[in-house]
Amino acid sequence: MFDNLSAKLDQAIKTLKGQGNITDVNVATTVKEIRRALIDADVNYKVAKDVTDTIKEKALGRKVLIAVSPGQLLTKIIEEELTELMGGEQVGINLSGNPAIILIAGLQGSGKTTFSGKLASYLKKQNRNVLLAACDIYRPAAIDQLKVLGEQVGVEVYAEPENKNAVEIAQRALAYAKNNSYKVVIVDTAGRLAIDEQMMQEITSLKQTLQPSETLFVVDSMTGQDAVNTAKTFNERLDYDGVVLTKLDGDSRGGAALSIKTVVKKPIKFVSTGEKMDAIDAFYPDRMARRILDMGDVTTLVEKAQQAFDEEEAKRLNKKIRKNQFDFNDFLSQLEQIKKMGSVKDLIGLLPGMNKALKDVDIDDDSFKPIEAIIRSMTPKERESPDLINGSRKRRIANGSGTSIQEVNNLLKQFEQMRKFMKKMNKMGNKKGFPSMNPFG
Repeated sequence: MFDNLSAKLDQAIKTLKGQGNITDVNVATTVKEIRRALIDADVNYKVAKDVTDTIKEKALGRKVLIAVSPGQLLTKIIEEELTELMGGEQVGINLSGNPAIILIAGLQGSGKTTFSGKLASYLKKQNRNVLLAACDIYRPAAIDQLKVLGEQVGVEVYAEPENKNAVEIAQRALAYAKNNSYKVVIVDTAGRLAIDEQMMQEITSLKQTLQPSETLFVVDSMTGQDAVNTAKTFNERLDYDGVVLTKLDGDSRGGAALSIKTVVKKPIKFVSTGEKMDAIDAFYPDRMARRILDMGDVTTLVEKAQQAFDEEEAKRLNKKIRKNQFDFNDFLSQLEQIKKMGSVKDLIGLLPGMNKALKDVDIDDDSFKPIEAIIRSMTPKERESPDLINGSRKRRIANGSGTSIQEVNNLLKQFEQMRKFMKKMNKMGNKKGFPSMNPFG
């Protein structure tokens, strides 16, 4: 996400690192590089110029504290300006109404239908009863796609494949939702390869008829300045409530997304990456600014962990760790919880400095599979008591899991080291004056 922009901003800031103070000359050089980085990432030229002019003004207007280097100060100023550029603060969606109606608009290929499924999943996890309405009457595959996504996330889809009147379908979907106590209706609409009058009239009619509590415009962030121009044109006709940025995992021209809030004057509300149904995040300008500068986003990481980890399971595990009874069943359970949090590389990338470290590293999301296969090839007694696993058992486990004896040995060794560490932490936690260091407590 914004990897190219992150690398170029880091390179620009390096010109100030090691400098004893901020001067007109070194700031001008650095700001010029920052502006070039933003424009290369396809940020609107006027936006890039205004932002860098502000950065320069603030940098020259602030005194550098003894404990803060010029590079650190400039990083802080850039963080503040990027945050402001992207909206300043998070803006949530409006779910008023019974049911609340969310109208999804955008061009064909922007990821509208996939986002509709993701949003349904996102709201369902918040214990909201959601109905998806298939109102793309031009692309037959859209209805089938929405049904597949609805099945994946466990959300019902209202569709009338033979009906070619989108407004009529939406009205009947709304009536169906009211009769069946649905609290939220997400309306997936038709898109085109380019803006045309028929599409604009249809989406405008849908908005006027449904009076949605929230209208979201979905934009492919990889289409560069076209994304900004399209967002502006749609807003002039539709006056939508917020923007959704999709395909942020592709970085070719993703910087254009930074211009949308300033040009269109509408907040970015969600970002979406990849095809998985959990690859959706509410948009926080300050967190995104920190990610762009490779300062990490630990808050989002903690929130993902809270969503994935079951409180009762955590309490049960806490007791086992305190009694030094952590076994392979527990380990397997924790792997399942981690996988629910999303892509491993994306999760690690939320830690400060890790985006740069992982730039050319390929982390496979299937990297846990050999470990899971080894554990699942153990008998229940072996999982509970790994000390039972001798040479012949290792051969059986390796054969059963399709791995080598060396891989089995490595896992057993790492698991034993982890158990010793937990035991040590428990002893420290039990000593007077030491807080518990149990990660699950």
